[in-house]
Amino acid sequence: MNNRPPPPNVQPRIRGILTLGLLALFAGCETPDAQGEPDASGESATILEVSTEYQNLRVVEVITGLEQPWAVGFLPDDRLLVTERPGRLLLVEDGSRTEVSGLPPIHVQNQGGLLDVVPHPNHGENGWIYLTYSKGDSDASVPALIRARLEDNALVDLEELFESNTYTSPGRHYGSRILFLDDGTLLMTIGDRGAHPPRAQDPLDHSGTVVRLHDDGSVPEDNPFVGNPDYAPEIYSWGHRNIQGIVQHPETGEIWATEHGPRGGDELNRIVAGENYGWPTASLGREYPTQEPFGEVRDHDEVGMTGPVYEFLPTLAPSGLAVVTGGGFHDTWQGNLLAGGLRAQRILRVVLENESVVHLEELLHGDLGRIRDVRQGPDGNLYIVTGEADGGLYRVEPAGG
Repeated sequence: MNNRPPPPNVQPRIRGILTLGLLALFAGCETPDAQGEPDASGESATILEVSTEYQNLRVVEVITGLEQPWAVGFLPDDRLLVTERPGRLLLVEDGSRTEVSGLPPIHVQNQGGLLDVVPHPNHGENGWIYLTYSKGDSDASVPALIRARLEDNALVDLEELFESNTYTSPGRHYGSRILFLDDGTLLMTIGDRGAHPPRAQDPLDHSGTVVRLHDDGSVPEDNPFVGNPDYAPEIYSWGHRNIQGIVQHPETGEIWATEHGPRGGDELNRIVAGENYGWPTASLGREYPTQEPFGEVRDHDEVGMTGPVYEFLPTLAPSGLAVVTGGGFHDTWQGNLLAGGLRAQRILRVVLENESVVHLEELLHGDLGRIRDVRQGPDGNLYIVTGEADGGLYRVEPAGG
């Protein structure tokens, strides 16, 4: 790994490789507990210790041996929900797992399957759990959103809330992240589905959008395109390729998202209601076969579209996004974004200032594998899901010192 000092400032929409403040990563001794079994104290064993710019961290195995896990959700009683893309929902407690029954038929193909899981912010009162998945068959499928309650390790009271309005083959670019906003509505990301020709510039098509819904699936009256017959009323923003990380910043209320680009062109975007983010007309990525620039233009301003705040180079293949609030992490981390990377097999700590990226720090470069999900739990610790055929769920916590 090359050591490159961080720059004093990084301008928005910068291209090229941002010089990073890289970590000195120190792998702690592997414990005999290679499968994450609790030690004699009943606690899962630390598998890795890491030195960062401001503090030391330890990585603890929560559970391993997962098949293509995709997301983790937190219940108020400290139990965890984990989705496996092949179509399983697991209830995790004290290092053990129980499969939850009652899921609808799930079409598992390519990137499709059981995807995100997020308990309602008022789960303690209403019991709702929200999930996204691919619905359809081998000919065509759509991203869909459901909610249900958990009772005796089974889903009950299941309700279908939303499905994208265009069935598509092949089975890729589902997006499917869920984010509850401070106003009680929710956002769901929908990828462009890899369709040819691309449909993300069709304002009547849900492909390549972020949609905003009430928690019962109905459309908020203050959505940006409600009443406009030329747009689907669910659309909050459009012109996206495939968003798989999205958060609302607790201090500013801003919505931040990480988005896959083609062969480069991975983006960090600030999501604003009604904005068109350009895909595929404007892109910083390149064509897979030819490596020629993708799209008509590379400067979004040329076509009146909203460009990224930052382009990740080299490719990150971003998935999972968290914002640090409390949890015993160093003061310098507070309000920072943590962006997971599949291909890059790392997490980037993203420091924002005046809606610009001013510093990045690499974490866990290659130590755990492909990072599929990154979330901060109610205990203040970070939880990481690795999207592997033999994946795992890990907890990252301050180690002191």
